[in-house]
Amino acid sequence: MRSEEEILNLIINIAKEDERIRAVYISGSRTNSKVKKDIYQDYDIGYVVTETKSFLEDKNWISVFGDIAIVQEPDLVDVSFGIKRDFKSSYTWLMLFKDGSRIDLGIETKEKMLNEYSKERLNMPLLDKDDCLPKTSPPTDEDYWVKRPTELQFKGCCNEFWWCLNNVGKGIARDELPYAMWMFNVVVRDMLIKMLEWYIGINTNFSVSAGKKGKYFKNYLPNKFYEMYSRTYSDSNYNNLWESVFEACELFRDITLIVSKHFGYNYNQSEDINMMEYLRKCKSQ
Repeated sequence: MRSEEEILNLIINIAKEDERIRAVYISGSRTNSKVKKDIYQDYDIGYVVTETKSFLEDKNWISVFGDIAIVQEPDLVDVSFGIKRDFKSSYTWLMLFKDGSRIDLGIETKEKMLNEYSKERLNMPLLDKDDCLPKTSPPTDEDYWVKRPTELQFKGCCNEFWWCLNNVGKGIARDELPYAMWMFNVVVRDMLIKMLEWYIGINTNFSVSAGKKGKYFKNYLPNKFYEMYSRTYSDSNYNNLWESVFEACELFRDITLIVSKHFGYNYNQSEDINMMEYLRKCKSQ
């Protein structure tokens, strides 16, 4: 695999030699000092260009970055599903190379960049031919830190967690595995993740990010809670799925009581008690 120095030099030199490219910046995990570096990190790169048309007329130009194993064009995927995208202002290629490196490259016009650049606080300039990139503070992931919940958000999270478990229970009872798994691992899990993030926020003075979908949970949760969370993942066996569901309920309850006490928010225990009774009935029938 190519080194970070090799990749960045390649990205910058390509821009230097192409008059259409006026500036280059990098963002994401490689500019975040709190993220441990590893070989799997993407290079999130922005090219500020004079126009996008010529880049799209011959898409093979991206081969200059290396031997590509697979590429995705997310804007094109969006359009295929009826989502409007303005190719004249920006376009993106996600490229995985055969050496294992990955570059997520976006091209955008100066107008588009000026409208978006300052909104992402992990941006860092690499090249600026025209001094067009806005001056910003050093990169920080502060915008991704866990935010304190309002009482309404807390109550909404609890209600969504417990309410949607009824769909999981009846999905299992009806032998509707795809539906039960989706409700549990997407809708219900999202609420469990949110509550765990608030717990982490409390213990870090809301000064860290728990990562996308809790990918840094292992760094911030006590072993007991992380092991409980790991047991909320199940295979397709219904007995194992039920064990994961009840583990999630226990973990949610333990964490929620801590969060509710910290903020002085009321926890509606009747939702908990009544849904647990409903789930046990679903399991026994």
